[in-house]
Amino acid sequence: MNAASFEGVQRANRGRTLLLLIAMMLLLTAVAWWAAVTLGISGVGVLPIAIGIAIVTTWVMYWNSHRIVLGMAHAHEIRHEDAPVLFNLVDEVRIAAGLPMPRIYIVDDPAPNAFATGRDPAHGVVAVTTGLLERMNREQLQGVVAHEMAHIGNRDTLVMAVAATTAGAIAIIADIILRMTLFSRRGGSANPVALIIGLVGLALAPLAAVMLRSAISRRREWLADATAVQITRNPAGLRSALEVLRDDSTVVQSKSTAIAHVWIESPLAGGLGSLFATHPPIEQRIAALRQMGG
Repeated sequence: MNAASFEGVQRANRGRTLLLLIAMMLLLTAVAWWAAVTLGISGVGVLPIAIGIAIVTTWVMYWNSHRIVLGMAHAHEIRHEDAPVLFNLVDEVRIAAGLPMPRIYIVDDPAPNAFATGRDPAHGVVAVTTGLLERMNREQLQGVVAHEMAHIGNRDTLVMAVAATTAGAIAIIADIILRMTLFSRRGGSANPVALIIGLVGLALAPLAAVMLRSAISRRREWLADATAVQITRNPAGLRSALEVLRDDSTVVQSKSTAIAHVWIESPLAGGLGSLFATHPPIEQRIAALRQMGG
């Protein structure tokens, strides 16, 4: 893999990461401010408080998002002696990518899947399910690991983890405020029109966060596939791995909407369509890899 091109991708993604953090912080600020107004709280002190809540929440998520993702996936860390073949393969791929050795986690689940997380390459984590280890040969596993290492090197892991936890936080805040407004007597004294607008805004805020997260995730899945091919020089490995995932009907047990986008294959069905899909269609990804020579 060309080191200059890899560093260029990293620099570009650092910029996108900063923009995402700013966008999420602004969305959190808007939700906090709108919640205060909906509850009838006003005054010049509301906006600074809302901004403070958003900054603190974003900062906490920056440092702890990977722990949240690993906890929701029920992943546990393993050592070299627990899975030497997997450790050696990850080490080969990370050397080819020019990245630090990530921590390796296992998810006890029969469905083949994998994900990466971590706020930066120095704190990277690669997690695979037991089903993935059982169903894939070395070439296919190498393709999957390269895809996840690409996410780490491209700084996607922080972006996707922050997007997931921020979307969850916005949903929780909005839900609490909606319940407080609907069941509080204070809501009855507020302007009815303002109250309705506020409730609609709070209801739509989580939807906006999910749409932003999904759009970001789709773009980065394409990039991770392409970067994985650059790392391994073998598009057939990842293409074959995706075919295994396509043909396997089992779904990971930890299929929460909050972390569906971190897996190499989304455990959720399309549902409301491509607008909310966290991954490009797997057939399109396979076709793109086949065009690369796989």
